[in-house]
This record gives sequence, C-alpha cells and structure tokens, in this order.
Amino acid sequence: MNPFAAFKSLGLTPTPAMQPTAAPCDVVSTTAKKNRGRVDIIRQTAHRGGKTVTVITGFTGIGLAEKEKLAKEMQKGCGAGGTVKEGRIEIQGDQYETVARILTNAGFRPVRAGG
Repeated sequence: MNPFAAFKSLGLTPTPAMQPTAAPCDVVSTTAKKNRGRVDIIRQTAHRGGKTVTVITGFTGIGLAEKEKLAKEMQKGCGAGGTVKEGRIEIQGDQYETVARILTNAGFRPVRAGG
C-alpha cells in the first residue's frame, strides 16, 4: 500500500524538478563585489593593560546584527576573542591581515589608521 495515496485525492500538483541553486558562498561573493565604504583598522594598546587590540571603526549603513556577524567571523578567523562596542568591532591581538581580508571579502575597503 502506498502511504501517499491519500494525497492524490486532494488534487495537489506535483512539485517541479529540483533546480540547482546558487551555493551560499556564491551569494556572499555577489554582495562582496559592491563597495560598502571605507573602514578604519586601528591597533590599540592604551588603557588595555599593555595588551594589543585591533579596533575596526567607520562602518556606515550597517546595523548591529551585521557588525556582530562580522565580529563572529573575525573571531573565528583570528582564533581570538572580540566584541562589538559603541558601534565598533574589537578583536584581541594584532590581527590586521586577517581582519582586512575578511572586510575585503565583505565588500569593505579597509584602511590602516594610526593608533
């Protein structure tokens, strides 16, 4: 006995054949190609007990949720802790290269600023 026989009497239309869709990484790459503006990457040690922190500032047009998503990606890529504070992302350690790569992939133009 067919367990789906009851559905035939409901008059449901069959689903179309599965179409290949874009992989999630393809979606990211299309949004990454647009220029989302300049962000500053600052290396700070002041008021941090001698520890170095990489601070990313200057985000325009993105909300807190996207900053937290970027921070999470940076933490994972750098293997370090971090947070979002007062509209900026802070990553522990001197992580300029990794942070710049992640920001470039996200469509931002990272600039090393004094600090």
